[in-house]
Amino acid sequence: MSQEQRFDLVIIGGGPGGYVAAIRAAQNGLKTVCIDKRGRLGGTCLNVGCIPSKALLESSHHYEEATHSFVDHGIDVGKVKLNLDTMLARKDEVVAGLTDGIEGLFKKYGVEYVVGTGRIVDPETVEVETAGGKSTLKTDTILIATGSEVATIPNVDIDEERIISSTGALTLPKVPKSMIVIGGGYIGLELGSVWRRLGAEVTVVEFLDRIMPGMDVEISRRAKVIFEKQGITFRLGTKVTGAKVHKSKVTLTIEPAAGGTAENLDTEVVLVSVGRRPYTEGLGLEKVGIETERGFIPVDRHFQTKVPGIFAVGDVIPGPMLAHKAEHEGVVVADYLAGEPGHVNYDTVPGVIYTWPEIASIGKTEEQLKAAGTAYKVGKFPFSANSRARSIGEKDGLVKILADKDSDRVLGVHIMGPDAGTMIHEALAAMELGATAHEIAEMCHAHPTLNEAVKEAALAVAKRTINM
Repeated sequence: MSQEQRFDLVIIGGGPGGYVAAIRAAQNGLKTVCIDKRGRLGGTCLNVGCIPSKALLESSHHYEEATHSFVDHGIDVGKVKLNLDTMLARKDEVVAGLTDGIEGLFKKYGVEYVVGTGRIVDPETVEVETAGGKSTLKTDTILIATGSEVATIPNVDIDEERIISSTGALTLPKVPKSMIVIGGGYIGLELGSVWRRLGAEVTVVEFLDRIMPGMDVEISRRAKVIFEKQGITFRLGTKVTGAKVHKSKVTLTIEPAAGGTAENLDTEVVLVSVGRRPYTEGLGLEKVGIETERGFIPVDRHFQTKVPGIFAVGDVIPGPMLAHKAEHEGVVVADYLAGEPGHVNYDTVPGVIYTWPEIASIGKTEEQLKAAGTAYKVGKFPFSANSRARSIGEKDGLVKILADKDSDRVLGVHIMGPDAGTMIHEALAAMELGATAHEIAEMCHAHPTLNEAVKEAALAVAKRTINM
């Protein structure tokens, strides 16, 4: 890259928000450059988050099926042996293929890609530091898409050996005998499930009195029962106050969240998964007059900061820290800059926990509706009464639909069951189109399918289920 170039759009960050925005902007005819310091596009999600964790979830699920469930289908495989090295290598291969694919898309659409660190000098200038030195990019617009980093807790220092983050949990060289997961949210439950399936004794310590904060409470409680049957132990309403690393173990000090007597727990590995925080280090925000609020960059409905010409999307702005949310925001910004309409409906951004059974949610929970004083109706249908679920041996879970009491419009859908992450998109389409529970119930669903449980739950809103 020459010492100074001019672009229509400079994007800092090559994760889901950044790289998707870059591709759409280029499609819209904007001369675009994407700066990312990792050296592999895709951000946390693709490199050390969503994708590698899902690869391990899939592999560990197959392992558990082979060791526990195949026999129920009349398949006797004898003694099953785990090859962790091959499992981890497959995970890395999946990641590499996808990151290379993004670079290919950049070349296809003419997006310039710079491996380096970007710093905003002013609304029209970004300084880039690369291995070859510094250069200056002049631009009409800047998009910040730097994502997030692992959140930490006091007195528990991550060393990625005994005390690990979600990144370290993707590369453990052997299956630990025991693992304590600090945090009962998406990341902790998914990665805890991986290592539990592979043989570790897993305990989840959660500060709140429930797992999966933000999910519908009924779903959360039922999920906890299922996870306990699978072998995960929970310590809820408990805070971690310290950790001491020994040669072959870690001693955690815990105590009741409401106060009380402290105790020690010994474990081979500790996974810290208490969430993530926006990453804005070194961007030069203060110099251009952008102040963060609780670490997040405030933006308007077009994702523009208080400084004209500087936009932000993804984990650095308020809202759920989800890759698909960042992607959608990136597309909307790129379209807005090209004069095209677009919006993000945050009421219909789905959330999925890729445990087994999967857990997916969209729209309002019962607790949110009660807090808002919204009158609603509930329809539920268990997978134990769904013919497809029974035929594949996956009877745990249910579909739960919340609809407005008067208009019958669907306000929220919560699914815990096989392939819930795929099934939730029927609810997404329905809610985006303003459908009622009755309209979902009236649609002809193929038989036998898991989605028939959605139809039955919609029928249950009017107390008209057929198969229960």
